Amino acid sequence: MRTHYCGEVTEAELDQEVVLCGWVNRRRDHGGVIFVDLRDREGIVQVVFDPDDPEMFRIAERVRNEYVLKVRGRVRRRPEGTENPNIRTGQIEVLGLELEILNASDPVPMQLDEDEVSEEVRLRYRYIDLRRPEMQQRLMMRARITARLRRYLDAHGFLDIETPMLTKATPEGARDYLVPSRTHPGSFFALPQSPQLFKQLLMMSGFDRYYQFARCFRDEDLRADRQPEFTQLDIETSFLDEEQVMGLMEEMMRQLFAEVLEIALPDPFPRMSYAEAMARFGSDKPDLRIPLELVDITDLMKSVEFKVFSGPANDPKGRVAALRLPGGGDLSRKEIDDYTRFVGRYGAKGLAYIKVNEVSAGREGLQSPILKFLPDEVIAALIERTGIEDGDMLFFGADKAHVVNESLGALRVQLGHDRGLVERGWRPLWVVDFPMFEEDEKGGWTALHHPFTAPRVDDPE
Repeated sequence: MRTHYCGEVTEAELDQEVVLCGWVNRRRDHGGVIFVDLRDREGIVQVVFDPDDPEMFRIAERVRNEYVLKVRGRVRRRPEGTENPNIRTGQIEVLGLELEILNASDPVPMQLDEDEVSEEVRLRYRYIDLRRPEMQQRLMMRARITARLRRYLDAHGFLDIETPMLTKATPEGARDYLVPSRTHPGSFFALPQSPQLFKQLLMMSGFDRYYQFARCFRDEDLRADRQPEFTQLDIETSFLDEEQVMGLMEEMMRQLFAEVLEIALPDPFPRMSYAEAMARFGSDKPDLRIPLELVDITDLMKSVEFKVFSGPANDPKGRVAALRLPGGGDLSRKEIDDYTRFVGRYGAKGLAYIKVNEVSAGREGLQSPILKFLPDEVIAALIERTGIEDGDMLFFGADKAHVVNESLGALRVQLGHDRGLVERGWRPLWVVDFPMFEEDEKGGWTALHHPFTAPRVDDPE
């Protein structure tokens, strides 16, 4: 039906006839000559209809945005001064010789180049939303990514094996989606939260290198980093040690970024222990593009009279930490209150702070309602340890260690984005040496990551 994609017609096709199919991105009537920007997934090409063919011209006059057209035409160079260097087809245009309307369109509820479209409208008219170049580029990039990952894994002896979608419920930390059984009334299948059990069976069966782009389902509330239905690249191996597994995965990511994004990732990736990541960033997946860190001050607060600090400081499971925001002294009271409510979502009971006016003046150069509870020697040690400077803001977290880590870790990320501190680029990181278990609120022990992790035989603690 067509010979070329719209976005692939270039000067190489000059004076050739082409057949194009696509959607009308825009129609312009310039006093007897009609210009149509015809769009498909590869881009846009300008098609020109002149009145030399009255029948075709009458059809062109009927065309409106989002009509689907089939055009036969001849490629020619654009008149001097009308070139468009911003698109691949900007040096040429197609003179229409034959025009067919494949499908007419009602007026669309949103413009494809409009940025401020509500999510409700986008989802209701998803088939139109997916025509937008931004969405099409994302889906095409996803296809390129999965194709590249498949090539790498196939080349390294991995087998793409599909596992069942209808299975039994397993304890994986989230609620299952249940599917009633027609043949066994009162019984239910569960959709898989992950293929964990099946890939373990594959390892026992001798399929020592497995992968799958697995659909996973978890009946959870929607969050930025977790959706009820998602796809993950699932991998399992046998007879490989930790270094071999990490080496394979690192090289896979380096090749992927080099080919798809033309970005060179470091070789090797840096590594950081779980303990260090939690101490410095409050997270086991820290965003290293944000140059803010938590500073532990538990030891400084053990003897202060301020029980909000001394209580957690003397609790074996507690922590007191500070987060320095360079230049944060310009935060308004309303902004501080907003951040206080923000950390409250993570269990924090409040957000203490110190505004730094003049470091050299010591206590007199600081501004905070908590200063009256802190002796001079503690303030001096706090200044030295946190490295605060004039104009900074110092935030504090004091509670159980997991509350401090979660709240200040989240605040660190929020401040980084709000204050424009996120560095451009990519900062891959291995976080290693995860604890096998963590103590829950009832004093029991639960797997920190998941129960299928192998313990370190040289470190039983």
